[in-house]
Amino acid sequence: MIHARRVHEEIVSDPRRYEPVATDLVRRARRSGPPEALALALRAQAWGRRARFAAAEAKRLLDEAATVARTHRLEHVLAQVLMTRSVVHQELGNMAGASRDLDHARSIVGPDEAVELAFQRAVLDQNLGRLAPAADAYRDLLDGDGLSPRLRVVAGNNLAMIESQHGRHADALRLALDARRAAPGVGPAHVAMVSETQAWVTVHAGRLSEGIRLFDEAARAHEAAGLPLGEHYVEYADALIDLRLIPEAAGAAQAAADEFAQHGVPLMGAEAELRVAQLALLAGDPDRAEEAAAVAARSFDRQGRRAWKARAALVRVEARLQAGTTAGADLRDVRRICRTLEQQGTWAYAVDAYVIAGRVAARLGRRKDAVALWERAAGLARKSPVLVRMRGSVAGANAAALRADDTGVLAYCRKGLSDLARHRTALPSVELRVLASGHGAELGQLGLEVMVRGGSAPRALVWMERTRAAALLAVEPPGGADVDGLDALRDLHAELESATTGGDRQLAPPEPLVARQKTIEDRIRRASWRRRAAAQAVISPIRPARLRSALGGRVLVEYANLKGDLVAVVVEPRRSRLVRLGPVAGVLSQMRTLFFALRRMTQDLPESSLAAARLGADSRVARLRAMLLAPLGLPPDAELVVVPVGQLHGIPWSALWDQPVSLAPSAGMWARTAAAAFPLSARRGRAGSGRRAAAVGPTVLVEGPSLPGATTEVLRLRELYPSATALSPPESTSAEVLRRLDGAGLVHLACHGWLRADNPHFSSLVLSDGPLTVQELHTSGVAPHRLVLASCQSGADVAYAGDEVVGFISSLLARGTAGVVASVAAVPDVAAVDLMYALHQRLAEGHTLARALHAARSDLDIESPANYVNWCTFSSYGAA
Repeated sequence: MIHARRVHEEIVSDPRRYEPVATDLVRRARRSGPPEALALALRAQAWGRRARFAAAEAKRLLDEAATVARTHRLEHVLAQVLMTRSVVHQELGNMAGASRDLDHARSIVGPDEAVELAFQRAVLDQNLGRLAPAADAYRDLLDGDGLSPRLRVVAGNNLAMIESQHGRHADALRLALDARRAAPGVGPAHVAMVSETQAWVTVHAGRLSEGIRLFDEAARAHEAAGLPLGEHYVEYADALIDLRLIPEAAGAAQAAADEFAQHGVPLMGAEAELRVAQLALLAGDPDRAEEAAAVAARSFDRQGRRAWKARAALVRVEARLQAGTTAGADLRDVRRICRTLEQQGTWAYAVDAYVIAGRVAARLGRRKDAVALWERAAGLARKSPVLVRMRGSVAGANAAALRADDTGVLAYCRKGLSDLARHRTALPSVELRVLASGHGAELGQLGLEVMVRGGSAPRALVWMERTRAAALLAVEPPGGADVDGLDALRDLHAELESATTGGDRQLAPPEPLVARQKTIEDRIRRASWRRRAAAQAVISPIRPARLRSALGGRVLVEYANLKGDLVAVVVEPRRSRLVRLGPVAGVLSQMRTLFFALRRMTQDLPESSLAAARLGADSRVARLRAMLLAPLGLPPDAELVVVPVGQLHGIPWSALWDQPVSLAPSAGMWARTAAAAFPLSARRGRAGSGRRAAAVGPTVLVEGPSLPGATTEVLRLRELYPSATALSPPESTSAEVLRRLDGAGLVHLACHGWLRADNPHFSSLVLSDGPLTVQELHTSGVAPHRLVLASCQSGADVAYAGDEVVGFISSLLARGTAGVVASVAAVPDVAAVDLMYALHQRLAEGHTLARALHAARSDLDIESPANYVNWCTFSSYGAA
């Protein structure tokens, strides 16, 4: 009997270690032990089953234990069994059964078990959403005497979660830290539980990167304790949602839902299903979101969890809003949801509810109601963590817009975007910073609408620059790369290349190799998420007067997408203009058709097919010119600097204008490259007119593998640069190329390039030992002064929400490279040699990349399909 009591305490703390002991004890007690020992042994065995999510089996064991205790009138044992069974009832979604067990236990419990009973009642209140009485009970327990170390850890842990939900983040963090320090003295199961809570409250306090590191520790603690990861996946999904890592969050939420469904744990299963619904909504699938939210709402309803049911109902309303099927009943429902969540004191959830309620009212034409609901959201969010404050700013800006209060719109937008800038610089990787900018996309649009309506080109430009490539302004220090992961990725590349090469045909990669590739890439990404962010100053947008000086007589055109329509700001030497253009959809349609024609021109097709493709390409180039540049009324001899927006980064801009063109992710970044290219002129307040300052640093020529044109290209370029360092296979490895790039004045890379539109951080240049990725280039910190990328799609940066771009160009310019030449499409290998040689001839004469490329393109015989493709798709980036 003494053994049975001790085993229960031990199995609660370390179920993997002591479950076999409990199972053996039950066997012995059935055979020869006293009834009290059997009931207690069954209770211990049940807890072990419960820890492995076998809740139904745990209940069966506890039912037997309760029967043994009743039969033999063991009331003190029955009270203990009933309290344990209440926990299992809750996990099975039977809140009424849990309450009955606790009520029965209260009538028979002895003084030694009264503290345990008070604790279990608080747990039930917390799971039902009665957070205030649960918090009061936990505080009383923590302030009182007689609380065991185990219960002290769990009570502090649970109170931390409630304090976090109520917005008292400092208290939540303190309680979680205290529980984390005490947990090792209790056992590994408690270390895992408290590690999870500490990560969760850290994320909800707005410290996302630290929270991600803590979640990794929590996962390891769960594995060390032999515990399932379902609950970890649910709470980890919350962190990933805040980081806008939507596919990863969806995977975690679905894994949790599947695990809880498999093991029959409705309590957590409903919470997992709610996350699945939220993520379907974020992925743009309102039908799936409404279906999953309905499942969750029914489960919460059966469990009597009113606040959780309100959150599920909110997702259903938002799904109908997204699908365009909002009705008057939705407004009544969402108002009720707002009241429920506000009464709970769960401010973050209440803010979301009021934001959605305002959108429903606005969609229904109830402007006055929408303003009131949005203003309530803004008020509740005022003292919340940064992401909640930003949602409040969105609500406030929308309310001001409905009141026709432009000053109020801009005030809320500036506040929200300033919060975003501080939040973004606290994140440890460029990937997370780029994704974070999506939080500010609506604020950017609301402010831009006011600026465009006001008609001031300088003010519109400053606003556009506020959100343009903002994630690239903060650059983390070099280092922190997962070297082993990168080596594994290069090894896998060789396997993939071998598996996909079949004579003249390119084969699909085998699924196991693709799965391994994703695993390795995820490992590399996670290593970058765990880095500690270096504090960075938030750089203010460049002002038009300073920009005009940097342009040195060039004309800048910066595009923006305002609710599906293009607008452009034109900065000329003596004036700035704001021009409204047409719908962006028409431009993208022409762009897709152009690239289809260009791809056909790189293929071995009959002359008639090539001629038709050329005719189509010419037509689309002319149409794009007419849509994007002709309406601007530019001087025909102007040298252009173009700052595209979104997918317009992929347009072959050089083909649309008959003078030199340089591109950049933002006007501010172009000005930074001008300062690097013309340091003396920049100090005098103006950039050079076309000749660049002499670059300090060696010239490096790199030949990649399996490209006959690259071999010829490097040999010919050595004639121009006899003192250059030349790297050819097998010496042109990633490590050697990175070493040579660091501090180089001019680098030419002739190699295969691969665009990864699904994850541009793993777009790559193929070198002798495998891929050199954007991610590796960025973390290495190398930034040659000028770089020519004679590689397919090396200039095809991928656009993200919030006016961000990711790719080789943006990464290099952010790190300090002053100029790059690259192609946005496939490069005909051998045909590129003449273009590259002509380009370098002009560079050797002292021209900028933009002017050198323009002159080299002018020399091409574009009657050749391959030459036409290269003429069309190579562009210059930056000022050097």
